Amino acid sequence: MALGQARYAQINTPLSQKLAQKKCLIAVHRGSWGGNITQNTVGAYKAALQMGADIVETDVNATTDGVLYSFHDGNEQRVFGVEKSIRQMDSKEVESYHPINTCNELTAARINRLTEVLDFLSHGELLNIDRAWNIIPQLLEVLDRYPNAKYQVVIKAPLKAKAAYEYLNAHPVKYMFMPICYSFEDVEAALSYPDLNVVGCEIVAFDEQMELFSDESIQRIHDRNLFVWVNAVTLGDVGVRPLYAKLDDDVSVLEDPSLGWGKLFEKKIDIIQTDWPALLYQYRQKILGVE
Repeated sequence: MALGQARYAQINTPLSQKLAQKKCLIAVHRGSWGGNITQNTVGAYKAALQMGADIVETDVNATTDGVLYSFHDGNEQRVFGVEKSIRQMDSKEVESYHPINTCNELTAARINRLTEVLDFLSHGELLNIDRAWNIIPQLLEVLDRYPNAKYQVVIKAPLKAKAAYEYLNAHPVKYMFMPICYSFEDVEAALSYPDLNVVGCEIVAFDEQMELFSDESIQRIHDRNLFVWVNAVTLGDVGVRPLYAKLDDDVSVLEDPSLGWGKLFEKKIDIIQTDWPALLYQYRQKILGVE
């Protein structure tokens, strides 16, 4: 599948080729972290790539002095042991903290600036950027310093982030973009921006009755030359809605992968976001016959 608009084919070709080769790509949520390795760090991305990741996902937030970090806001208590938002810190304060590991012990490491992540991913590795839709101008200022970033980075944002869509639509470098969609109307809304390089959609279906769960909706998205991304990560059981009708990591790991990831393969999902890349890699190899 040639992704997106034909005029952006040169930018989109590396991702299109990887999809054609792998059939279904493995995107790893915040990298692979545990033990002494912290989420959203170069170490977590290094681990994920060794476990078979095709794409690593990072969350990006800015400090008060405009430095961008690979960090999911709201996790300050878990990572640093402080209640203060990273968005209310300056870079000096952020870099004074050492992350807490999974045994609640301080590590010698620090979280990474986005530039450090981009420097690490210097051999064409794919990166999905999340949580940055409120700082798109600052994000693009950083990405523009990396000539190859347009071939590697897929930026993600919900439809409510209208300013981000407008800014990306007007920006001269046409970074790959993925809207978060809850209906086909959302897909059409993203495609209404004529100069936005939409290459795919993250689709959300809380249950099987939602529109974007149907195979027909998935085919309609494919017919627009777009990939379909599903988030198989489930982050809680109380008050948390399943992102794709419980075809998730939990059922795949704890019961049988055919009940989760296998059904996503059957539905021709192009990219699965997971916290368990090594297990999904093994299962993809078994079912789809690709490394």
